[in-house]
Amino acid sequence: MGSPEKNENKGFFAAMTSGFSIFSNAMHRSVNGLLGYEGVEVINPEGGKEDAEEEAQRGRWKPEERDGYWKMMHKYIGSDVTSMVTLPVIIFEPMTMLQKMAELMEYSYLLDQADKCEDPYMRMVYASSWAISVYFAYQRTWKPFNPILGETYEMANHGRVSFLAEQVSHHPPMSAGHAENEHFTYDVTSKLKTKFLGNSVDVYPVGRTRVTLKKDGVVIDLVPPPTKVNNLIFGRTWIDSPGEMVMTNLTTGDKVILYFQPCGWFGAGRYEVDGYVYNSAEEPKILMTGKWNESMSYQPCDLEGEPLPDTELKEVWHVADVPANDKFDYTYFAHKLNSFDTAPRKLLPSDSRLRPDRFALEMGDLSKSGAEKSSLEERQRAEKKIREAKGHKFAPRWFDLTEEVTSTPWGDLEIYQYNGKYTEHRTAIDNSDSIDHLDNKDIEFNPWQYGDLSKE
Repeated sequence: MGSPEKNENKGFFAAMTSGFSIFSNAMHRSVNGLLGYEGVEVINPEGGKEDAEEEAQRGRWKPEERDGYWKMMHKYIGSDVTSMVTLPVIIFEPMTMLQKMAELMEYSYLLDQADKCEDPYMRMVYASSWAISVYFAYQRTWKPFNPILGETYEMANHGRVSFLAEQVSHHPPMSAGHAENEHFTYDVTSKLKTKFLGNSVDVYPVGRTRVTLKKDGVVIDLVPPPTKVNNLIFGRTWIDSPGEMVMTNLTTGDKVILYFQPCGWFGAGRYEVDGYVYNSAEEPKILMTGKWNESMSYQPCDLEGEPLPDTELKEVWHVADVPANDKFDYTYFAHKLNSFDTAPRKLLPSDSRLRPDRFALEMGDLSKSGAEKSSLEERQRAEKKIREAKGHKFAPRWFDLTEEVTSTPWGDLEIYQYNGKYTEHRTAIDNSDSIDHLDNKDIEFNPWQYGDLSKE
């Protein structure tokens, strides 16, 4: 397999991008032939009557509900519906977007391995496999709750990782997150952008993700592909993320480009991911291939992208076992995110676990969940009017808005930075048997009673 020709004006990566579809098809013939095509799932991208009936039996949409919501939603075609549409709890999962952000930490051991690794290219194999691993969880079609302004989510007791996320903006909806252990720090500013297309929604991951590996101080940047939610109202809902994932080592210039194959008829290409690790001279060093819902593997390659002689394809990541017939298609780790087993001592009262509509849905009480959700929405409108009348502006507690504005493939993004106060807060708690003397608003803040509440 020959390497793509180098474009004098645009460079190797530009040439790679422009011809990646042809390139990836060729690589499927040479690489994925080693893995085989077992368990191919038959998918009709347009949905069908049988799919719709199956979905209705699962408790999603009854015929009269589908028709009603289609009449309501069709006027939003072409619009960003991230936070402008009120939706029923019947299509929700008992989790907020802040908790969904934390799912990226399930396979955090891959970042630990990246930090320990001496080989700069294998370091990128581990780091990019970590980035891919979350897509197994992201294929769930239930909608998470939009976080409330000031809502937080804390996670501890997993891989020695301390994780914190906060909803830092209401319009537009933005979240910031920080995670850390002895091997890495993770920082993200996220502002999802959507485009409603009728029976599908395009989701654009406007955001910035940075990972710092502590041993050598390496800083890694991640740009994920967009996601498409298909058959939103009619047919069996399914999710695909066709396009490129680009991970760049900002310290050395090494880069990973992985192509997520779009799903075709009869499931052709679904789940498949292929690409290469490149050095700073834009030469391929390691090929990577796999399925984002199963595993990823790697193999050293020559300058033309062909496997080196006397090497073999080795697995670097494999999805963990999952519960059978789980109502929300949760992994074991997803269940832990709602559990207090992963909560730190003296949990903040603004934590997603304590959100009343989410908790009611987790307990199976859809009626109470819907009522609590409506109550939060009413209070949100009232709180917003009061804040605007007083000229008050919300200030996040754990993240600060910087002057930095970064460009993404889907628009500019204001960057929030972790301010370190949470670390001080947790240290004070760990060093004391009581927090009574820590009388401060950071601990007492409770968005379920006083905060500005975002609309679903």
